[in-house]
Amino acid sequence: MKQKLILFLISASLFIYSCKTTEQPAETPDDPVVEEPTVTEPGDEYTEYEYEESDEIDIDEIIANMTLDEKIGQLFVVPAYGTFSNDRAPAIQRLERLVTNYHIGGIIFFRGDVYAQAVLNNRLQSISELPLWITQDMEFGAAMRVSGTTRFTPAMGIAATGNPDNAYLKGLITAREADALGVHQVFAPVLDVNNNPENPVINVRSYSADPQMVSDYALRFMEGVESVGVMATGKHFPGHGDTDTDSHLALPTINHTYERLEQIELVPFRSAVDGGIRSIMSAHIAFPNISANIGLPGTLDESILNSILVDTLGFDGLIVTDGLEMRGIADHYSPGEAVIMALLAGADVMLISPDEMTAINELKRAVESGRVTEERIEKSVRKILQLKKEHGIFEHRFSDVENLSSLINTPEYQATANRIARESITVLKNEGDVLPIREKDFQNIVVVAVSDGDGHSSESVLQQEMRRYHSGVRFHALNNRTTSTEINQLIRDSQRADLIVIGSFIMVRSHHPMQIPDRQLDVLKQLMEMNQPKVLTAFGNPYVVGDLPETDVHILAWASTADQVRQTIPSLFGASPVGGRFPGEVPGLYSIGDGLDIEQSTVRFDLPEASGMITDSLLHIDMIMQKAINDSVFPGGVVGVMKNGALVWQRGYGYHDYTKTRRVQATDVFDLASITKIMSTTTAIMKLADDGQISIDDPVAKYIEEFDTDDKRKITIRHFLLHTSGLPAFQIYVDVLRTRSEILNAVRNEPLENRPGERYVYSDLGFILLGEIVEAVSGKRVDQFVRDEIFEPMGLHSTWFNPEQAGPRVSNRILPTEIDTVYNRGTVHRRVHDERAYFMDGIAGHAGLFSSLQDISKYAYMLLNGGNYGGEQYLSPEIIDYFTGHRSSINHRGLGFDRKSEGFSSAGTLTGGNTFGHLGFTGTSLWVDPDEDIAIILLTNRTYPNRSYGSDIRFIRAAISDAVMNSIAK
Repeated sequence: MKQKLILFLISASLFIYSCKTTEQPAETPDDPVVEEPTVTEPGDEYTEYEYEESDEIDIDEIIANMTLDEKIGQLFVVPAYGTFSNDRAPAIQRLERLVTNYHIGGIIFFRGDVYAQAVLNNRLQSISELPLWITQDMEFGAAMRVSGTTRFTPAMGIAATGNPDNAYLKGLITAREADALGVHQVFAPVLDVNNNPENPVINVRSYSADPQMVSDYALRFMEGVESVGVMATGKHFPGHGDTDTDSHLALPTINHTYERLEQIELVPFRSAVDGGIRSIMSAHIAFPNISANIGLPGTLDESILNSILVDTLGFDGLIVTDGLEMRGIADHYSPGEAVIMALLAGADVMLISPDEMTAINELKRAVESGRVTEERIEKSVRKILQLKKEHGIFEHRFSDVENLSSLINTPEYQATANRIARESITVLKNEGDVLPIREKDFQNIVVVAVSDGDGHSSESVLQQEMRRYHSGVRFHALNNRTTSTEINQLIRDSQRADLIVIGSFIMVRSHHPMQIPDRQLDVLKQLMEMNQPKVLTAFGNPYVVGDLPETDVHILAWASTADQVRQTIPSLFGASPVGGRFPGEVPGLYSIGDGLDIEQSTVRFDLPEASGMITDSLLHIDMIMQKAINDSVFPGGVVGVMKNGALVWQRGYGYHDYTKTRRVQATDVFDLASITKIMSTTTAIMKLADDGQISIDDPVAKYIEEFDTDDKRKITIRHFLLHTSGLPAFQIYVDVLRTRSEILNAVRNEPLENRPGERYVYSDLGFILLGEIVEAVSGKRVDQFVRDEIFEPMGLHSTWFNPEQAGPRVSNRILPTEIDTVYNRGTVHRRVHDERAYFMDGIAGHAGLFSSLQDISKYAYMLLNGGNYGGEQYLSPEIIDYFTGHRSSINHRGLGFDRKSEGFSSAGTLTGGNTFGHLGFTGTSLWVDPDEDIAIILLTNRTYPNRSYGSDIRFIRAAISDAVMNSIAK
């Protein structure tokens, strides 16, 4: 080959690379957000990628000037690992030798990380005369091979979502990340129809047991990949789905007739070829009933590749062998013989020869002997070089390392992957309505992580996530290392549990069985004999449900990755909706399309992008809070944002006090002050009204005899809720009165300042009496009533009056509110800040409630969800709408609830006109905008060390509200 042409190409490529990485960094896309497709028919919006093909690259001239060695080398794609290696590492030196001395055409990258792979790619490209064709397995997204990229649910989980557009998005994001890494071809989608549950190698890698479903989803994935300019690869022709032998270990045989293959196995391949797929990978499987070459693997069989794929299906693209190192080939054919036979059968690219140098030498000898013609080799080389030209890699062969951090695993990409993972969750059985799991029904849960090895990396994630949603979890691992003592403890704990949750990490892996091992299964059978309900969640192989058919709940989660576990656990607790449908079959148990629907009914913990918010914008909250802390508005606080049913922001800022020795955590507990009025007292009134025990137009005198006077007889519960009763805002009382009975007596007999309904005066006194009305009607003090009816069944474990009675689990997380020198209370800590509530035993209708950000988010969700939480109806939607709406002709308020006012509002300028909530004197606020389905929570101790501090809190509230609303993606 003429060195002049090659040197020109190298120089041009290196010049472009140096400009790209130093002087002219590649621009990031204007809009990195992945838009959800709105098409109704697969392929409606798909347009073929327009390649920037250079007219200066003459493929015929290149081939004419190539030596036979250079042509042969182009056929080979060799493996590399994208991990750091020293320049003098033997593996690196061998790779470089293959590139420079053996002229190999491409690389398949195995496991690695983002930067190491990109750097190694650039290094190998820089020493190669012709640009290298870079390939990679990316069935589950780029993260299948490259850590730090975006991982997706396997193909069967994608099909379980019921939305082929999810396959498109998966392909799109996978290809974007592949392109950023310098990868030109991804070995996906899998076109195999998994109609054999015993298949040890395909399993969840297949979209379905239904050939049409495989076709639909694979085609959308391909369109997503190709829209970026990366090449997709359909595999494994003519079908690897109906076998119980792993071709990594041996040569499978499928005895079906051609007519049967036409009905099932070939359907997705025909669809892909008709849809324009540009590359197909062969299968190492023998098909004796459709081949003239009995016992020959499809990869080496001209009857399979040339006759069926090329002639019958009309495929004219790039044919890639499956890995030639697999034992289905390597145990029966020498490295050279395998390559020669694959080439003669119709394959173009020789993937992962177990001995490339030997194979190259043997192929050259075959040409010299006349067994293989040079024209046959040139036919494949022309395809390969033409693809390199079409993809523009003669001019742009290098990865833009400097910009990888803005192109890989963006928050939008991860949010899309997480959403798809949640939508994939499939509940096949839910006997006894165990799901959603409610803590009031199952106070003690035993979680068992079952694996077929020495443990699984996601076991700890399962434990952590279960405990995020339930406070009574005991965890056990059951694997090959579990001792008899540990098994005995597992049995004992299970006997005492209310519910047993089994997480199956039985994986589908080459060289491994796919059933629960006998030892672990024996232990699980003992659990099956217990009376408690059992939940089986299959993280990975979905067919393990057949090993434990008697469990009450069967959940399919498709993969055992940490992300998949995180997206699965919320569905157990009603924190994400369930609607997946099984794309496969478990004989005797489940069929294609089986699955149950469960609505979301609790708060999910998630990322901002999951609810259409932007993390970068929400980070402005950090600056607002830090400035407030620097200005001594408060020592510390927390901010929470719940949108669309997900708590997407929960952060702690500053310290418990100005000694700055204990940092605020997002889980800390705060004195809510007047938020007590809505979370406790108003909610109790709503509950009693819902149940028909009171009417808000009842006269107060019906319950408090002191109001049966001429001037007070017309005062109703409505007047108290609207602060229009005529009572004064407050009276000190506690300068003289120090007992509950004394204070209550004084409030009952407090003279009016205005006639009822005449004037709005925000009054604590009316709410003190509302608390007494709750007790008069229910027979319980307001604290006990809301604990029994609302807080405890909803799982608000950090929400208490007199929180010290809850024990150190709650009380140790409380911030102090003041150093009181007026009433000699000293440091007010773990006791209510409000003086009247303090001397009323800590329990009053206007103040006294303590809570955490997470608990308040649950309360807000219940209001936004029409009064339903965890599948239980606490309040009717009608009563919520009535109480939170505008209900006064003389003020802007609702019944009990404050509403956003005109002019300046601590709810900010961007929340809607229907926003409702309340403020608290200690520096707390809750604002709920029902039109945006959002709740904004601010909890601080701005009254510490003295209530004269924190006068700017109203501006902080407004600034945070605006920062939150500005963070909603438009």
